[in-house]
Amino acid sequence: MLLPNLSAMEINTPPVSYRFAVVFYPSGRTPNLVDMRFQKVSGLSLEIKTHKIQEGGNNVGHAVLPSGVRATTLRLERGMVLLSPLNTEFNSTLSFFQFNPCHVMVTLLNETCLPTAAWLFLNAFPTGWQCSDLDANANAIMIDTFELAYQRLQVLRV
Repeated sequence: MLLPNLSAMEINTPPVSYRFAVVFYPSGRTPNLVDMRFQKVSGLSLEIKTHKIQEGGNNVGHAVLPSGVRATTLRLERGMVLLSPLNTEFNSTLSFFQFNPCHVMVTLLNETCLPTAAWLFLNAFPTGWQCSDLDANANAIMIDTFELAYQRLQVLRV
């Protein structure tokens, strides 16, 4: 594999986390390009679940064995957007209990907006929605928070 002309400094410098895009792929169709700008993404994590087994005759220790993978939910935050396909999908799911899982790709971008890393959430579906408080004493943007569960997370390094 050929790498672009990158200096050792560029290769060893961790990327910044403030330039990213979120793309929804509904039902394998064309990506939803309306709902790709978010202020914050959280839930990019996986961990191995373990269980302890007491070994016979060993009173001071135990064996720790893997038992599966635990994933958190994907949380997306952004300023309220009117008339977006994502809002329509969440409303349908939360109001009528109709689920249409889709793939979601979160992509970290470099300073020239080229992808440097990505996280692919397979068969994601809405599990929660929250809107920021209405407060007459604050001069703040309304924030929508979307929460999604998913079948599997694939970590990609570009």
